[in-house]
Amino acid sequence: MFDVISASSRETRDNEPKARIAATANLPTRFGEFIIYAFENQYDRKEHIAVVKGDVHGYENVPVRVHSECLTGDVLGSFRCDCRDQLEAGLKHIGKQERGILLYLRQEGRGIGLTNKIRAYALQDLGLDTVEANHALGFPDDERDYAVAAEMLKTLGVKSVELFTNNPRKVQGLRENGIEITKRVPHLQPVNHHNRHYLETKVRKSGHLIELDALSLAAT
Repeated sequence: MFDVISASSRETRDNEPKARIAATANLPTRFGEFIIYAFENQYDRKEHIAVVKGDVHGYENVPVRVHSECLTGDVLGSFRCDCRDQLEAGLKHIGKQERGILLYLRQEGRGIGLTNKIRAYALQDLGLDTVEANHALGFPDDERDYAVAAEMLKTLGVKSVELFTNNPRKVQGLRENGIEITKRVPHLQPVNHHNRHYLETKVRKSGHLIELDALSLAAT
């Protein structure tokens, strides 16, 4: 594991990778054959993973999905969000390509953690939207940081990526940390009556690049 970096040792550690591969294995899935990489990092000490199809080292325009952990959606199939649909769509697409990467970041609840996310759910049940609920709990609408994701991509050796996202903050965060994004690919998933307001809030308050007309059409 990484040691805590003291001021006196920081200079000698500058050349070491800020995210490094700790374990790797084959990962056959319903979406295709992948290699899974577990990462250690100097930022948050969390265990993030990369699910990789094919040889990505040294390649340009590698298809990439950066996905934040959502236990309620990814595992339990919650209709309150579109996270599971986004995760599965990303894996299906990458599984059909010659090469690609899905980064799975342990940033539950847009970075506020599972317990606080459930507290935010309770506030939403009382009529607040997702942004208002986070603010009521003392958090910004999105606490995620993409420095770890950028370092993981650097460690994997990609030269540039095509990013599957509707979130301009994700594009900005990766670019600010040295990742060249040659194309943003929209990642809109089916809408249901439970998550429509959630998606509309993403557009109106968080700047996500989703056509509201498309949401209305998909929800009918």
